[in-house]
Parts: sequence; structure tokens; C-alpha cells
Amino acid sequence: MIERPAYLEKLLGFRDKHLIKIVTGVRRCGKSTLFELYQNELAGQGVGAEQIQSVNFEDPEYLELLDWKKLYAHITGRLVPDKTNYIFLDEVQNVPDFQKAADGLFVRKNVDLYLTGSNSKMLSGTWATLLSGRYVEIHLFPLSFKEYVSYMRAQPGVGTFELDRLYARYTGYSGFPYVTQLDESLIRDYLSGIYSTIVLKDVVENKRIRDVGRLESVIRFMAGSIGSETSINNIAKTMTADGRKIDTHAVEDYLDALRDSYILYRADRYDVKGKKLLKTLNKYYLVDAGLRYFLLGGREGDSGHILENVVYLELLRRCPRVFIGKVGEKEVDFVAEGSQGTEYYQVSDTVRDKTTLARELAPLDAIRDHNPKFLLTRDYDPPASHNGIKQLNVLEWLLKTP
Repeated sequence: MIERPAYLEKLLGFRDKHLIKIVTGVRRCGKSTLFELYQNELAGQGVGAEQIQSVNFEDPEYLELLDWKKLYAHITGRLVPDKTNYIFLDEVQNVPDFQKAADGLFVRKNVDLYLTGSNSKMLSGTWATLLSGRYVEIHLFPLSFKEYVSYMRAQPGVGTFELDRLYARYTGYSGFPYVTQLDESLIRDYLSGIYSTIVLKDVVENKRIRDVGRLESVIRFMAGSIGSETSINNIAKTMTADGRKIDTHAVEDYLDALRDSYILYRADRYDVKGKKLLKTLNKYYLVDAGLRYFLLGGREGDSGHILENVVYLELLRRCPRVFIGKVGEKEVDFVAEGSQGTEYYQVSDTVRDKTTLARELAPLDAIRDHNPKFLLTRDYDPPASHNGIKQLNVLEWLLKTP
């Protein structure tokens, strides 16, 4: 198993706190493995096997427990009295009315409850309102570049790879954990399985979409547009002009479904000077760069936008809120708001050309506050400062602990 120390530390920090711990994220990003790692840690700290119950609702062995009443009876009938019981329910969105069983378990004083889900709809509606302040969400992504490098460098014959070669493998073959165990010839088939499961189970089934072909056209369109300003109207007009007629309502439904399944993320625009969110021209990013190659075919592509996608996901791992910034007529790639305050980022493959450097610095120079500003590039130059803007190698930045 690949270690996920940052996420494991979060779970340990919430251990025995009277909160439901909910781990969310796209399918196959490692949620079940994270639970295994955590259960091993509990066992190492003296928790008995009889105190741990784990149910994966994608395992046919537990089909009868898809009835929430049977699930509740199954769990409560095995609780160890006078000790804390650690209950893990994996892919719980597969259980109709799962919240009734979860709520019943939550009120028991000797239960520490952990759930995973692959669709954001499990955290919406009446249940989320009812449990406001009574649960914490830990959002899990596929492997970060740091996690990927740490694992790959420990493997025979790979440890000597320089960062650029590892980055090419990471963005070309995907950061889904199990990909690291596969021969290169099998990776595309594996990604095809992930993609089909997400589309059919988490998008088509949940949204009751009939025209799967049109949905896939939207997915491929978005994969080819990562990091580009867009709007629902623009997407509908462009696709219709290309012979794939679609109206704005359908586009909006599809994008909502793709975001609910965590395959697509939207970065809203933020007016840095006016300190307010803007409603138009957002950007979208994929949960994994390797999926882009799978969807569009080949390994050629816009390396700048792929790098931007990688940085965006890394910022989401480190900060709860990440926007694209607007400063007058200029655009800042990312405005990240975290526990340390606000930070501004520009991302570029290279700024060796003076004109490119000036273009990338201009939006950051236009910001008049004193929050940290960074220019991240693939250039291997000594760290530099441009009027207070720190220029860093992006791959080395990705390896740093937040």
C-alpha cells in the first residue's frame, strides 16, 4: 500500500472526536486503502480487532446490508460494550437512506464513525443540514506529485529518475494509486475502467442521463479546455458550431454531474481589488492529468495548461479555497486562501524569454496588498525575487510539505 501520511494524520487528529469523519473523492483515488492504513494504525495503538467493523458496499458479500435497517442491526449487534468501536462504511452512497443508519450510530457514545463516498450529493440536502457541525469532510485526491515521487523513488530501477522524467510519467500515466502497480501497456485499460465506472455509475445513473454520447462529448470538450476561461453559454455555442448540438441547460446539468462525481473541478473568478467573487468565465480542471491523455488520445498536449492543472490540485490539497484572480484587465492564475492567509500564484512552463517573464509578472505586480506572491516555472534557475515576487521551480515546490 502507498502511504498517505497527510491524510492519515488528519484522521488521527479527529480520532475519538464526536464527529462523523467523511472521506470523499473520485473513485479509485485510494479511500479504501486510506481506511486500511488507518485501521492498521489503530491496531498498532492497541485497538482490538473486535472493536473494528468495516463494510465496503461495492463488495458483493455485503449486498444484503444495502438495506439501512439491516446494516444498522448488523453493526449494533457486533458492538463491544464499554469500549470505543471504530465503524468504517465504504462507498456508503450505495445504501438508500444510509443517513438513517449513520445518524443512529452517531448518537451512540461508544461509536467512532467513518464513511467514504464518491459523489458529493451524499453531503447535500436534509441530512447535511441536520448534521451541520456534527461531521467533518476530508477530501481525498489521487496521488500528489510528492506522494508519487516518494513511492516511485523507492522502487528498484526508478529511484535514479530525475524530477522531469517522473513528472512526465506522473502526468502521462496518471496519479491514481493503482497505476503505480501496472505495466505501461495495461494503464490505458485500467483508466478506461475507472472512466466507465465514474461515467456510468456516478454520472449517468445518478442524473438519469439518456444521451451518453453527448455527455462524453462534453467530457472530452472539457478535457481539452482545462485552464481556459469558459462559460456554459460558450461551451454550448462552441459544441453546437462543431456539429454537436446542445443547449445550455444540458451543459449545466452535465457539468454539475461531473463536479458531483469529483472528475471535474471549477475554479471561480475572484476580483482581487473588489474582494468579491465574479459570476462569469470560470475555469475547469480535471481530477487527474492522465485522464486527459486517456480522453484525448496520445501524449501531445498543452503542457502549460497541464502544469496549471497539477498546481491547481496541489493548492486544493493545501488550501480550502482556490480561485482564479482578476486584477483590472489582468488575470492571476490562482488566489489561494488558507490558514496562513492569502497567496497569489502565476504558473508558466518557462520564463527564460524576457517578454514572457514580463507578461507573467505583470498581474502580480498589479496587486497592491502585501500578501505573498509566487511565480512557479519548470526552469531550473536559482530562486529569484522580482520586486518581492518569489520565482521558484514548480517541481521542487510540489515536493515541499505545505
